[in-house]
Amino acid sequence: MSEPPSEKSGKAGPARATLRTISELTGLSPSTVSLALRGGERLKPETYRRVTEAAAQLGYVPDRAGVRLRTGKTNVIALVLERTDETIDFARYLIQGIGHAIQGTRYHLNVTPEFGPEATLEAIRTIVANRTADGVIITHTMARDARVQLLMDAGFPFVTHGRTEFHAPHPYNDYHSEEFIRLAVARLAQMGRRRLLLVVAREQTYNHHTIVTTYREAAARHGLQAQVLSPAIAEPASAETRAFGREIARMAPRPDGIICDSELRSLFIIAGLQDESVALGRDVHFICKQTSELLPTLYPELDTIEEDVLAAGMELARLLIRRIEGEPAETLRTLGEPRVHWRG
Repeated sequence: MSEPPSEKSGKAGPARATLRTISELTGLSPSTVSLALRGGERLKPETYRRVTEAAAQLGYVPDRAGVRLRTGKTNVIALVLERTDETIDFARYLIQGIGHAIQGTRYHLNVTPEFGPEATLEAIRTIVANRTADGVIITHTMARDARVQLLMDAGFPFVTHGRTEFHAPHPYNDYHSEEFIRLAVARLAQMGRRRLLLVVAREQTYNHHTIVTTYREAAARHGLQAQVLSPAIAEPASAETRAFGREIARMAPRPDGIICDSELRSLFIIAGLQDESVALGRDVHFICKQTSELLPTLYPELDTIEEDVLAAGMELARLLIRRIEGEPAETLRTLGEPRVHWRG
């Protein structure tokens, strides 16, 4: 087999693989090949497999400009990712999940990391105006989120990681934070704890309101004292957060059960508690949301309740594709269920 010509030789490079090239290799019509590469829902699995294997063998890459001219579609999903320091490896797990879900489909992922609500809003406005994607995924929603309002007004397909207070339904996948809190409070009651403290951040998010409301109701149902603190600390992984842990240790009376909605914040609060010789499990029973293996590796005796961010990414991509294909928004709203790890 001859080697590909080099630039020095002056010969033309290998021809770009096309639908016709795949058609000739498989013996299928160009229209069948085209249908298979768009998803091939109506084709036999064997036909779809033949086409996709031939496309991979030939190194076929869709001409997105041509696809857009023919169909008005870009075959692109845009993830507009607001920066967050609350969750360990949130972006990595979310992107991996989306990648798993779109593997083998016609869709590609573009990631736009933004810093602050105004920058995120402008990024979405640009996507909608220029139609550079078929749909958008956004994260960390607020109760009356301006990004959601913009996308609904434009009639542009989107899905959110988080809920909002809009009356008009929109697609979302969210962590079932109400169940997270109910499980945590019930566990602390079972362990004989009476004075509870909830540490929760980001007061502007819809999730904050949901968690605090459910926490107060659950504590009242179990006859427990319930206190809430939302520290105004910009960086969870900081000396400030550790100092906040020391302040909790010096409270009088000190809480004997603590719930925290951030794994990263929990690590530094625990360090502050231990600075004041507070023993986990004996003096304070600590429960936090787990999003990685870091915290249970460092504190294997700690009770955690897991949020599967990778699974959330997969679900967000699936919901968005269904929305792009015309499925009604009210059928595309799901919750990720917490997974308990009682170790204490």
